Amino acid sequence: MIDMGGVVDNGGGCGQTRCVAILGGTGEARALAAELHARPGIRVVSTLAGRVRAPRLPAGEVRIGGFGGPDGLAGWLRAERVTAMVDATHPFAERISASAAEAARRAGVPIVVLRRPGWTPGPGDDWRFADDLAHAARLIPPNARVFLTTGRQGLAAFAAVEHAAFLIRCVDPPDPPLPPDAEVILARGPYTEAGELALLRAHKIGVLVTKDSGGAATVAKLSAARTLGLPVIVVRRPPAPDLPTVATVAAALSWLDSAAG
Repeated sequence: MIDMGGVVDNGGGCGQTRCVAILGGTGEARALAAELHARPGIRVVSTLAGRVRAPRLPAGEVRIGGFGGPDGLAGWLRAERVTAMVDATHPFAERISASAAEAARRAGVPIVVLRRPGWTPGPGDDWRFADDLAHAARLIPPNARVFLTTGRQGLAAFAAVEHAAFLIRCVDPPDPPLPPDAEVILARGPYTEAGELALLRAHKIGVLVTKDSGGAATVAKLSAARTLGLPVIVVRRPPAPDLPTVATVAAALSWLDSAAG
């Protein structure tokens, strides 16, 4: 069952069943939902922001759409009798994570953050770190051919860069403004190193720009850049919420078991 933005219609909340809410949208969130859905006595509800037109849906119940801030989310947690919440959103979903932390506090619901580790440079890598997207735009060298893989949110930060040509990869078509010299390709990971190498060579890419998303689904572009000796502009993650944080689905399951007493 999918609920498009309202309260999930479940016949009166969780009752005597444990109810786990997962703020999702990541591979880790889907894996966690599958594990919990297979367990008896647990109702799992995944919530997706709705920014992707055709998201990969997890096992269990799904709610798509925003809550209207911490108050709305806290009200939903109470109405659904949620017993624990897992923030398994993208590492750059800073606003959603802050809202979840505040909503959990107001509703008195235990919360844990499931956040995959970031990438780290290795031998042969040429990484230049940026504090945010605007900083990354300032680091782009003149006359560069740029492979921009930061997602369709925030592309306005690069709209004023007139001294470079961009190949932009997104899951869904981005909204303007875009850089004046930009080509958009639509694709969804996971990607292979061979495919990324072919793409970089075909478009004569000279610089890769990425967020430090972590994970295996999109890491191939970094391996390809290393093979070709390309510089990579890496946008650092925003500060993590001051909450219990785990790095794996197994650790999140252990935390949930502990929270259940």
